Amino acid sequence: MAKKSVKAGDTVGDLVEYNRKRDFKKTSEPAGGNLKDAGGMFVVQKHAATRLHYDFRLEHGGVLMSWAVPQGPSLDPSVKRLAVRTENHPIEYGSFEGVIPKGEYGAGSVIIWDTGKVKWLLDPDVGMAKGELKFVLAGERLKGEFHMVKIKPREGERGNPWLLFKSKDAFAGKEDPVARSVTSIVSGRTIEDVRSGGARVWSKGGERAPKAAKPPRWPFVEPALATRVEKAPPGDNWIHEIKYDGYRIQAAVSGDSVKLFTRTGLDWTGKFQPIADALAALNLKDVLLDGEAAVAQANGKTDFSALQASLENGVAKGVSYFVFDLLAQGTKDLRKTPLSERKEILDELLSKAKAPIRVSPYFEGGGPQVLEAFQEKGLEGVVSKKASSTYQSGRTNAWLKVKLVNEQEFIIIGYQPSARGRQFASLMLADKVDGKLQYRGNVGTGFNDKTLASIYEKLSRIERAKPALTVPREAAKGAKWVEPKLVAQVKFAEFTSEGAVRHGVFLGLRGDKPAKDVTSEQAAPAMKTRVRLTHPDKVLFPESGVTKAELAAYLDMAADRMGPHLYGRPVSLVRAPDGVGKQTFFQKHAMKGMPDDIKLIPITESDGKPEEYLTLPNATAIVSAAQISALEFHLWGSRNDDLEHPDRMVFDLDPDEGLDFEIVKRAAFDIKALLESADLPSFAMITGGKGIHIVLNLKRKHTFDEIKEFSGAVADQIEALDPKRFVANMSKAKRKGRIFVDYLRNGRGATAIAPYSPRARGTAPIAVPVTWTELKTIPSASVFKIKDMSARLAEPDPWADYAKNAVQITKAVRGKLGL
Repeated sequence: MAKKSVKAGDTVGDLVEYNRKRDFKKTSEPAGGNLKDAGGMFVVQKHAATRLHYDFRLEHGGVLMSWAVPQGPSLDPSVKRLAVRTENHPIEYGSFEGVIPKGEYGAGSVIIWDTGKVKWLLDPDVGMAKGELKFVLAGERLKGEFHMVKIKPREGERGNPWLLFKSKDAFAGKEDPVARSVTSIVSGRTIEDVRSGGARVWSKGGERAPKAAKPPRWPFVEPALATRVEKAPPGDNWIHEIKYDGYRIQAAVSGDSVKLFTRTGLDWTGKFQPIADALAALNLKDVLLDGEAAVAQANGKTDFSALQASLENGVAKGVSYFVFDLLAQGTKDLRKTPLSERKEILDELLSKAKAPIRVSPYFEGGGPQVLEAFQEKGLEGVVSKKASSTYQSGRTNAWLKVKLVNEQEFIIIGYQPSARGRQFASLMLADKVDGKLQYRGNVGTGFNDKTLASIYEKLSRIERAKPALTVPREAAKGAKWVEPKLVAQVKFAEFTSEGAVRHGVFLGLRGDKPAKDVTSEQAAPAMKTRVRLTHPDKVLFPESGVTKAELAAYLDMAADRMGPHLYGRPVSLVRAPDGVGKQTFFQKHAMKGMPDDIKLIPITESDGKPEEYLTLPNATAIVSAAQISALEFHLWGSRNDDLEHPDRMVFDLDPDEGLDFEIVKRAAFDIKALLESADLPSFAMITGGKGIHIVLNLKRKHTFDEIKEFSGAVADQIEALDPKRFVANMSKAKRKGRIFVDYLRNGRGATAIAPYSPRARGTAPIAVPVTWTELKTIPSASVFKIKDMSARLAEPDPWADYAKNAVQITKAVRGKLGL
């Protein structure tokens, strides 16, 4: 601390007092004066002189205005810390970290505790004259608005005392940053590390601001990310690794100079100092490593909650660094080198490494078997990487991950108050789909008294009046809302059909990832058919959050059931390029930009002119329709090889608005009975909308005119049997309160929704074939959604006997129906 005070108005350009106190032949502190502007710097240096204190410095007028703060800065607005004004320091001092020799002024160790930018809210010259300063700091440990107020010295006290305190804003809090963080923000070293090393860190020369230590050669790069899938890929060209439950860490190492970066590029060297020290001890020459910092249990599992607990005191203890990739070595950038070769180099490089540095084990080929073995061991999951792949920043299909435990990050959007005296009962969660927040339910377990208090304090600083997204009315009842800024790690059993977490357990808050980067991480099922998708994360069904990639995955999964009904026919597609609710159009002819797998068939129109119609020959064609945002598939009643003779007949029961689905079901059973009286077996399909299709498999013996005439006659008879319930006329006026028996889908060129086709509605319902027995228990025609279909398709085919029951409309059939 300075022995001589400086007048309050002494703010600009004066380094006389600073220079007078120092012998620059002995001290490693910079003489300064060359650097006139650092763009608005602030720096807080922890200084172990005669007494430990914190030097608080703000750039203005070509110098660093300085105060000594004995107890260090606080984030609690109710706490006012004494700050004694000292001499101006040169701007170069903002990069000083090292040891001031014994016998020199301020002798002792110095580390840079925090640094960043200062924004003045009041003119500092005016403020110094008035004895009041207001400013905003943008550092890593100090953020938000602060005040300084000049006070009178106590009687007999010498010096120039001020008070430093935090304003009430989103960055205020009870947690003490001085107790929490004890290391240098730039080198990761503690005061004790600097004292024991005794080395001069700052070096003179040049007009540019020197750095506290020579940084590693290789800078941070955006990490490669894995795409979540349901199954580990088979084949020999895949390498499989353990999925760890920790923090992704990139390590840049040049000898004893080490930087540890989070996946977003934050410098967390100080948080993981034991890892940095261990890497420094290996004397690696200019390498860039990729891995995961995690706490490993005796059984090999990693525990995120244990990792969070280890970080509570500011420096992680008992944490291992599992290294799985090498991005650079020496002068070589290895990102274009195949993964298998990078692994070989990494194994040799770290062959002598000891705890806490570990090379992550990996297995070549046999993905399904590796996954099964990991599951037996209770591990979190497997990460599968193409052995031939280069290192590609961002999320790609070259890296895939399968989670054996559902666990991911969610944004906290609010909380439900507790009726039992706790700070809150549960946290309300969301993630982002196509850039928009989607509600994901609540988590109410996994908290202890300490985490409840800590989280509640953070929530109370970011409250807002209304939710940041649309939340179901029942879920929103009684909720308190917050700005979507905090990120929670949550373990859960599964997602419900509404997309909410089930049986969630809170594991901790994440500090390595901002809320804006949290996206939906629901697994894409492993696809049998691979097609090219642009904008795979585009949401096509807004109410359910189903993306283009999820639509493609569903079509891939459903193709075996759809195919027999859809292949080799003219089809029409309902397309919505920007999703449900935006522009939608019906397409049956060729257009530019169609996927090559969707084929064309020439058909002569009624006016004698040929037109090319769309047709889908195989599963690849069905799946590729997702690329053009085809949300519905409508099929002709005949096939390409015999367009004039239909092989199916459809009665579409289309109820008037407001009619209960039970009424529609009773009507379907009545029509089924009528058809069976003429030995015509039929098959039921709920349409994904309001109605039911009754479908007959036809022998190709009839023309479209014959089938349309017959189905029309049946519809008229149904209406005649019960005109209060049925109508065979499509007039809206005549349909009021009744069910329209639509037989018009049986004409040439008319289409009907295909079995297993999605419907262009926000909830992503599906037109699903059902058994007649099952239909009795189904509550609505839109009960099945895309996200339910995996389980549905795993069940036996409800139309398994369809192909065996082709019928012909004979005179005997007509006679039994009285037609």
